[in-house]
Parts: sequence; structure tokens; C-alpha cells
Amino acid sequence: MSLTYEICIDSVAGAIAAQEAGAQRVELCSALFDGGLTPTLGTIRAALAAVSGIKVHVIIRPRGGDFVYDAHEIDAMEHDLILAREAGVHGVVIGALTAEGEIDREVTERLIKAADGLPITFHRAFDMTVDPIAALDTLIELGIERVLTSGQEVSVLEGAPLIAELVQRAGDRIVIMPGGGITPRNVTRIVAETGVRELHFAALVDQDSPAVHRNPRPHMGGQLSRPEYQRTVTSPDKIRSVITAG
Repeated sequence: MSLTYEICIDSVAGAIAAQEAGAQRVELCSALFDGGLTPTLGTIRAALAAVSGIKVHVIIRPRGGDFVYDAHEIDAMEHDLILAREAGVHGVVIGALTAEGEIDREVTERLIKAADGLPITFHRAFDMTVDPIAALDTLIELGIERVLTSGQEVSVLEGAPLIAELVQRAGDRIVIMPGGGITPRNVTRIVAETGVRELHFAALVDQDSPAVHRNPRPHMGGQLSRPEYQRTVTSPDKIRSVITAG
């Protein structure tokens, strides 16, 4: 069986790059520095209009930080999901936990209903669950199609033993998709050690801003900030290198 490659992106250009490089699917986000947040409706529509040979899944996550949401945040996620569905996305990516580190069944069921049949991936909130086996069983019961995980470790390579266990337990009931630290150097080993058939990774490179006039004094974010005149973009060559190695 051939591998399926999903690329984590934060722009329309990223979707185009992933399509050109031969990936099958993208996870469209904003704010990758925060782990990925809900992109704007305009970005979703523009991405769908720009590509045709690749599936566009959209993350629904209102903020960075933990995955325990209040009533207002849950309302926002439901509204964003409905708008994304109506825009024509091919799938959505969600995740919500209780304060005790279990899958929040009530919120997840609400978002599943809002998705109205769209394929659903449960994102790396899974890696913050107190019992990953129980969490997997819950997601299977709920009918989730796919779970994204690093095996509850800093990277997929370190989490490979748990990922392999999840793959065995899942069988054909849910897709286990590893994500976190996948590179051309380790992708073959990861697949061999886990038995996964789908992979999720970003392929980002820094790109200098085209701005000619530059004011070096102010910063648009907090104290921890990137250079104002540097962009991070998705690299087709980096995507191809992982696909080729895999």
C-alpha cells in the first residue's frame, strides 16, 4: 500500500505547494506558531479555489494553549465548523478535552453533528489525554475517522512504541496518523516501526520579506517574536524529499 501524505499549512500558497509536490491532503491552519488555529473564511475559500487535485481539511481551534473550552469557545467552534463545511472543505480537524484529560464527549458529539457527515480528524489534543488507549476507544465509539498523534512524546520517533500499539488496537476502525518531527531521514524508520499508512508533517522554510522600507524598532507581537521582515512558507522541495524517502 502506498502512503498518504498530509501537509500542515497556513496559507493558500502552502496548499498550492503541497499539490505541486504530490501530497494528497492538507490541514489548513493559521498561527502555526501556536500549534495551528482556525483560518479565516476568506483563506478557506481562496485555498479551495486555488487547488483541485488535493483535499483541504481545516482545523477548528479557537486559541492556543490547552484544549479545555468554555461555552463561548464551543459556540465559536461550532459556528466556524459550519462555515467551513458550507464553504466546501473536504474535512475538519477538531479536539476537545475535559480538565481531567479525557476526551470531551459532549463537545465532540456537538462538533460531529455540526460537521454533518464530513470526515473528522481528532488533532493532537489526543497527546494530552491521561489514558491514550481509553481515548482511542472513545474516538472509535464516536465515529471519528482519524487521530493525529506524536505518540504523546516530543516527536513521532520517540512516540513510535505507543503509535505502533495504537495502530494494532485501531485495526481498520480508525486511522492512526503520526505527526511531529517527521523528516526525510526518519520517515522510513517511522513507517517500519509503527505500521502507519498516513503521515502528517509541515515543510516550512524561512523567506525574506519583499518589503523595501523596513522599520526595525516595533514588533507586531509579544516579547517572543519572529523577525518582522521574514516569512515562513511551505516548501515543495521539502515535501518531495519526505515523499521520496517514504
